[in-house]
This record gives sequence, structure tokens and C-alpha cells, in this order.
Amino acid sequence: MTVILHESHAVPTVVVNVSYDVGSRYEAKGRTGFAHLFEHLMFMGTKRVPTKMFDLWMEGAGGWNNAWTSNDRTDYYDVGPPSALPLLLWMEADRLKDLGPLMTLEKLDAQREVVRNERRQTSENTPYGKVELRLPELMYPEGHPYHHPVIGSHEDLEAATVDDVKGFFAQYYDPANATLVVAGDFDPAAVRPQIDRLFGALPSRGAPKDPGAPGFSDEKTTLTSVVRETIQDDVELEKVVMAWQSPKHFAPGDAELDLLSTALANGKASRLYKALVYDQKIAQSVEAAQESGTLGSSFVVGVLARPGVALDKIEAAMDKELEAVRTKELADDELTRAKNLVETAFVARLESVRERASLLAMYQAELKDPGYAPKDLERYRGATKAGVKAVAAKVLQPNARVVLRVVPKKGGGK
Repeated sequence: MTVILHESHAVPTVVVNVSYDVGSRYEAKGRTGFAHLFEHLMFMGTKRVPTKMFDLWMEGAGGWNNAWTSNDRTDYYDVGPPSALPLLLWMEADRLKDLGPLMTLEKLDAQREVVRNERRQTSENTPYGKVELRLPELMYPEGHPYHHPVIGSHEDLEAATVDDVKGFFAQYYDPANATLVVAGDFDPAAVRPQIDRLFGALPSRGAPKDPGAPGFSDEKTTLTSVVRETIQDDVELEKVVMAWQSPKHFAPGDAELDLLSTALANGKASRLYKALVYDQKIAQSVEAAQESGTLGSSFVVGVLARPGVALDKIEAAMDKELEAVRTKELADDELTRAKNLVETAFVARLESVRERASLLAMYQAELKDPGYAPKDLERYRGATKAGVKAVAAKVLQPNARVVLRVVPKKGGGK
């Protein structure tokens, strides 16, 4: 287990962040959704901490907790006053030791239904939520680790057995596959012995091998044509979503695309907002993001059409603005504004003890350098107009992308 201690006495708060190197890309075919399912199962209790007691005891000590799952990792974090730190560490060690072996069908059934309902509520029955389910399937070919959505399929979740779940836990929930971050108002000299005592004796089979993306090269996974699809949904307004494969997290071009997405669609001064919402009055809203991942990223642009505006017109307007950033540099004030917005958001994360703990875990997982924050910020500060234009010209190819349209179901919207 990698242990990172970050002492900060600015506020009377401590954070315990446990990050496991297992996300949806580690799942085998027929086992999609397991990483996210485990995010829920990890709260189902052990002999020493029965079901529901994890939350109740933590709340009783003045703390709270949550977790999240991505393609690449699963993070669990506990936040509380300094006096709660021994309890937080003990409960994390306890569930790492015993939760998997003590899994039952009753626990599995309860949480599999919770996850299936989450899929229905956040994706299937949420306006435009089906885009999140379909986009990775169109972006990456069958067999690529990013091909399926993080939440998995109903079929795979329904088919999961207790033995499947125990096997997944044994393979990935291992001290050697985890990073423990303790951040905030504590004394490292006092905490180190506690961590050694609680986690040092836990059995370990060693870290599992990262499966990567075997059999796939950049050339094979790169889109070489326009993939189009129309989704009918319970919506009132039509939408166009365009997506491109883009450089992986921290690779050259990743920061430039973060800045470009900000310049394109962050706020009323952004390029797409001014052109499509304010000037042409054909769009209700605009959005853009560089969605960074360990094996690769997606650059996504979305435009919500105003009532009665044809999507062909929306696409043409989007293409015009995208052509402009491919062929001409951003204006000085556009890049400066984007850098300021990105840096403000970055510094805001550093001001939060919980966010700092998450960043430390992420830097360790992806770069083996928990102190990478200054270098990370410099990626954005050092970006140039020419650099942004060059990456846009390389990545945002009009003949190599996914174009998704979302339209109301026949017979009307909601």
C-alpha cells in the first residue's frame, strides 16, 4: 500500500482517501459495472461494522463519507474532525480486510438493484442521459476497455453472482493495489504507527497487472470516419453532441484542449455562446469538455437547440466555429480568460482538504508523483496560442468524429 501523509492545520478537519486502481476499464466482458457496483457494496458492512453502521458511526463522530468510480479508479473518502481520525482509519482497514469474504447474496441483491435504479434515474430516464451510455460505445471499438459505460449493463449486473463479486474483490481490493492519503489537521508521527498497525498486517496477493488495452494501437482506436447516430429521448429540445478521441491525461495536448474547451463554451464570453446563443440566437446552451482518461480522452462539444431550429443549422454553425479554431489562433484575451478560469478552479480545489487528498491520490495513481500539482498548473500557464491551434488542427478533424443527435420521441417530448 502506498501511504501519503499531508499535514495541514489551516482548518480542524482530516480526510482519509483510499484510492484503488480499479475502474470500469478493468472489467472483463460480461462483467461490466462491477467496479461501480463495488463502490456501493463497500458500505454493506462486516462483522465488526454491521450494515449501516459505517455511516452511522462516522456521522456520530462528526464525519461523513462518499465515493466515486471512473474508467480508471475507484476512490473512497471520509471527512471529519481530527478526533475522528482513528475511527476513520480503523473502518477503512476493517472493510478492506473482511468485506469481500463476508459478501452474501442478500447484500449483493440489495446493491445491484440500487445500481440498476441509479442507471435508470441518472441515464435512461434523465433528459439527454442516454448520450453518456451510448457515446463510449461509438467512440471506442468492441473490446477496448473504454467501450462500455462505467455503470455497466443491466444484463451483466443481473447476472453477477456472489462468487463473481468475491473474486473481483480478491483481485482488486488488495493493499498492494491501494493508495491511502491522510490529509489535514493531524500529527504524522502519531498517525504512522496507527496505519502500520491497522494496514500493515493485512494479507496481500500483490498488485494485479494493469490490463491496459491489449490488441489495440492508437491507429486502431482512432476514429477514421464520421460515426452518426440519432437517439430518441423524452426531451423537448433537440441537441447535437460531437466527440473526438484526444490525447490521454497529462499527455502533450491534454492541457491545451482543456483550455480550448473553456474558451469555446465556459460562460457567456465564450466563443460558442457568443456565436450561437447571443448573436445567431439558434442555441439555448453550449458545453465543451476535455474528458481526460489514463488510456485516452474524449473532446466533447454539445449544443442544445432553441425550439424550431433545425439540427442541420446547429451543426453547420458548430462546424464553422470549430474550423476557426483549427485554422486560426485564439485571440490573446480568449486564451488569457481561459487560463484564468482554469487556474481559479485549480486553486479552489487546492483550498479544500478533501480535494487536495483526491489530487494527491490521482497524481500518485497516474504519475507516481503525488507532488505534481505545481507541474500540473504549469501545463496550463505555459500553453500558447500556437500550441492550442496545433492541437485543435490535429484532433478536431471533421471527418473523424462521432456526431450524436438527440431528438424528442415520436409523438412529442415530455
